[in-house]
Amino acid sequence: MRIGNLLQYTEHHRYYIFRDFSLNSLDYKMLSLIYQPMIGGFSVALFQQLYHGIAEGMTGYSPIESQRKLFLGLGMDMNERGRKFLIDQASRLEAVGLLQTSRLGMPDQADVIYEYELSQPLSPAEFFRNQHLTMLLRDKIGKYAVISLREQFGAQEPEELMNAKQSMTKENISVPFYELFQLNIQSIDVELEQALSEVAPARQAALRPQLETAGIPYGDIILRFPRNSENRRYVERLRSDAEQLAQVNYVAYKYNLSVADICRLLDEDGIFSEQEGLNVDELQLRANQLYRQDKKREGDNQRTVARMQAISAQDGEGDAELDEVGVLEEYYLGVPSQLTGRCDIQQYNMLMRNEPHTRFMQRFFPGAVPDWIERTFERIDLNYRLPAPVINVLIHYVIGMNDAQRVTKTFVEAVVSNMLVKQIDNFEKAVVYVREQTLVEADKERRKEAASSGRPGTRAGAGRSAGGTSRKPSIPIVQDSPVDGQSSISPEKLEQMRNLARKLDGK
Repeated sequence: MRIGNLLQYTEHHRYYIFRDFSLNSLDYKMLSLIYQPMIGGFSVALFQQLYHGIAEGMTGYSPIESQRKLFLGLGMDMNERGRKFLIDQASRLEAVGLLQTSRLGMPDQADVIYEYELSQPLSPAEFFRNQHLTMLLRDKIGKYAVISLREQFGAQEPEELMNAKQSMTKENISVPFYELFQLNIQSIDVELEQALSEVAPARQAALRPQLETAGIPYGDIILRFPRNSENRRYVERLRSDAEQLAQVNYVAYKYNLSVADICRLLDEDGIFSEQEGLNVDELQLRANQLYRQDKKREGDNQRTVARMQAISAQDGEGDAELDEVGVLEEYYLGVPSQLTGRCDIQQYNMLMRNEPHTRFMQRFFPGAVPDWIERTFERIDLNYRLPAPVINVLIHYVIGMNDAQRVTKTFVEAVVSNMLVKQIDNFEKAVVYVREQTLVEADKERRKEAASSGRPGTRAGAGRSAGGTSRKPSIPIVQDSPVDGQSSISPEKLEQMRNLARKLDGK
């Protein structure tokens, strides 16, 4: 039980209990001989005090009561020491899987309510299959006492049957349900189905958010997990921790991982910690890395298979030509400078519309195509699934119209991403896209040239509006008046000024 402040857990706080089982004689024997040596007699007394909070022979919820009842029923002082002791005893029950404690915050009140959810003690077979519980019991009472206890909980097979069992044949002669009973499946009782669906364990669906799951059960994980792994003790705890098992299944669903992949990730260092158990963030990080590696490997395999299929098709069919598709004149693109004189505009657009991108790209290079360019367009073809005419228009745009030295992997990826987002999936749409991008780039160049020359309409003349009028206030500026050889001051005025200057100079 994680309590940061003892004032958050007092005898004045309220609580309720939930359990969906009833103890039998074997459960009481397990509590007395197995659980009590591990967690102590007071923890077992706390478990029974909570268990009897619900009437015997019934399951479900107890009334909401003050925790003062717990303190008084266990004979504990209602002070700081008593609270610490009760928290410690409840934590022992939680550690061995007999109790789950939750804190419920009320939306209209500042107070909280504590929920104690009890779990049934494990059966002897399940307990001794659990490695960390068995090791704890061994540390408490010793190895030979554990062996003796295990023999007390199981009756041995008769010796006569044990010796003759190898030569016997076993046949299952049990009668299945539908051979003996016939159900009326034509009528559906809606009220009965609704009542059965509202059982108490279904309350967990309302309290916890549902995560998508890969549907991998705990048994499949523990069956494939290495026995000598350092993390096996943490993986075994997933059996009683449904929340962490759901997190593992969500990661497997998110990154499409198999049971073997999940076991491999759970076996790595840093996935579990002593304090928090499963480190979900680290598991997601490594699952993402594995997912990206698988995706890259799958893309490489696809490209290799496609390349081999292309080679076999060339060997089998030779240079068989496909039916050509014509291009309307309104969708013609100009012949690049690299191909000037080798074909006219009609031939060039027919090649761009009908030729595979591998052959069309070779026409722009005098020798071999650079490897990185070939790999980039190969990935665009096989992974991004762009049609061949669209890829050829892309080649025309990034290689044939290369006036700004923009043949870089980053630029090609940016253009492809933009085309995928805009759903460019045929030749005509690609041509329209290239023309729009050409206009945008021409406008950028025009603005840049205007800004460098200081003409209005650019950054240098950003203060002017579209109509030519300035948005800034007009500030008067002193101008040099033209000198025409005549003074604008009369001789009388000039003489008065000189007299004033003499008086001021004399003073």
